[in-house]
Amino acid sequence: MQSAAQIPRDDAVPVLECRNLSISYFTRGGEVPAVIDFNLKLMPGQSHGLVGESGCGKSTVALAIMRYLGKNGRIVGGEILLEGRNILTMQGAELRRLRGSQIAMIYQEPMASLNPSMTIAEQLAEVPIYQGGVGRQEALQQARAMLERVRLTDCDRLMNAYPHQISGGQQQRVVIAMALLANPKVLLLDEPTTALDVTIESGIVDLIGDLSRQFGMSMIYVSHNLGLVRETCDFITVMYSGEAVESGPVADVFGAVRHPYTRGLFASIPVPGADKNTRPLVAIPGQLPAPGDRPRGCNFGPRCEFFVAERCGMQAVPMVRPQGRAERLSRCARVDEIDWNAAPRTTGNRPAPVIGDVAVKVDALSKSYGRVKANDALTFDANVAETVAIVGESGCGKSTFARILMGLEEATAGSLQVNGLDVAKLPVQKRNRKTVVNLQMVFQNPFDTLNPSHTVGSQIARVIRKLGGTKDRKAIEQRVRELLDLVKLPHDFMHRRPRQLSGGQKQRVGIARAFAGNPAVVVADEPVSALDVSVQAAITELLLDIQRDEKTTLLFISHDLSVVRYLADRIVVMYLGQVMEQGSADAVFSPPYHPYTEALLSAIPIADSSISKRKVVLSGEMPSPSSPPAGCPFSTRCPYVLGELCREKRPPVHEFSATHNIACHLPREQLLAMQPVIAVPSEAPDA
Repeated sequence: MQSAAQIPRDDAVPVLECRNLSISYFTRGGEVPAVIDFNLKLMPGQSHGLVGESGCGKSTVALAIMRYLGKNGRIVGGEILLEGRNILTMQGAELRRLRGSQIAMIYQEPMASLNPSMTIAEQLAEVPIYQGGVGRQEALQQARAMLERVRLTDCDRLMNAYPHQISGGQQQRVVIAMALLANPKVLLLDEPTTALDVTIESGIVDLIGDLSRQFGMSMIYVSHNLGLVRETCDFITVMYSGEAVESGPVADVFGAVRHPYTRGLFASIPVPGADKNTRPLVAIPGQLPAPGDRPRGCNFGPRCEFFVAERCGMQAVPMVRPQGRAERLSRCARVDEIDWNAAPRTTGNRPAPVIGDVAVKVDALSKSYGRVKANDALTFDANVAETVAIVGESGCGKSTFARILMGLEEATAGSLQVNGLDVAKLPVQKRNRKTVVNLQMVFQNPFDTLNPSHTVGSQIARVIRKLGGTKDRKAIEQRVRELLDLVKLPHDFMHRRPRQLSGGQKQRVGIARAFAGNPAVVVADEPVSALDVSVQAAITELLLDIQRDEKTTLLFISHDLSVVRYLADRIVVMYLGQVMEQGSADAVFSPPYHPYTEALLSAIPIADSSISKRKVVLSGEMPSPSSPPAGCPFSTRCPYVLGELCREKRPPVHEFSATHNIACHLPREQLLAMQPVIAVPSEAPDA
């Protein structure tokens, strides 16, 4: 329900309004339209979400509002009004006063907004000094008070710290404090939580919402995370290829989609209740058109299942009001003809994989760096053709385990067997060829793992020569074609260089390269976190198809529990180097929970209005690995902490089934009495 401040009055003046805004970039090849005919009304106290795939123009709109388009960017049409005044007419000192004092922006990467050579105190104090004209001492007092308001502790230490000396969550809170010190009327947030862990993300989102209400700010939230927008915003605008294609109140849009692109985005998201075998994700076919090569008529036409050439492909499609939706707009020529209540298209059921014997056996595996225990007595198994997800916040030890498995680090103690061979203390240089072939990795960022100067074909071919057992040129070329078929890329991609590929295509090449030697075990380290939701769905389905065909054991490392719930057969939850809980995906996502698992589940943004979620408040941040608690590592943040018992004594392991166990001091009866965090209805209501 909207508050009085969120309900626009007929006579109210928008705090910010974009009218028919058009933005272009000018290159050697000529003018490239980036945003076309964009409209938005932001009323006092409202929050408005801009969503869509990368390249849709949402960040360009935010930068245009700040007048930060760069030398080759230009607003070629329309107006941007701040409380009725066109900011496009402002120049020089007047424009500088506008930035920060009336409109502020929080960016995706906090370190890019902080000066590494200045203390936090110096950077924060600049805002009231230059925007408010106050003295240095008063500015420092205001800065410290604002750090407390953004829920940071030990503020005296933080004020004297440099950016590299504080955590990512603390850096983002400092950036928020910096934006709020000038008390702006409008706050722009460009993917402000993408680089953060899910629990920290949840805390930052709650903080921003509370501060918005406290300061009376209006917000524009730029994000590709539909669940986050649903939980934080009053209104939403969905953008595609530089245009707004659907807009309206969040509850109405999420409850009754009225554009095929929005419908496609929702089908790509692994919401609770989705199942990789019976209800697989459906990616939007095709790709976003290049800004200089948009189709005639509807920009979404080539990817739309409802496209009718004579209706949709002849002329530009305007925004219209769907029947019975007074506050809604949709850029669809057939919006009143489509049966929006019909079930979305599916790819049909897929047979569940046949799980085999143990392929990876981890037994009391530990890794120490001096006083820091990165991995502490890890114990779990992964079977042939099984997907085991390892989840937890940054610093929990997931990546350290992956490095030991891949031979880039040696364990301090314990064993790590791969198909019967203990590789815990066997670096990659000492491993035999078969072991190296059988262990491959798909990395998080496809942009950094391909050589920009070599073609796709040559990079895959190199792996085949090294690991595939053949030097014959024709056989290698044939294998490259087979691998491109495996990842559903055209054969002519073997002649392209990485710069000619999209992010999703690059990740497909990374997967092809990982599977070039028919590995028995593949480690996927956040392989879809850098991708748009539709591309993410396509890559996820691709991994599942290949795993099913190749009988590969997949170790999936992630902090995204939405993807983990959909993809994994079993889940291992880690915190500060230790396993807190492990079991089948169904068991981990249902009570009883470890208190840390409960908090992780509560922090998942859910893009489905029919699903309810119980709120679990988690305070504080992960302790330093160099000085962990003597007892349960989670005791410093646990809402159920049992005093000295939890702080001083290592927790016992409760077994709730042959495969599900929880390391916790809470009595078994209390764990069994926990209520579900996420409640999924048996049947979602019709739109």
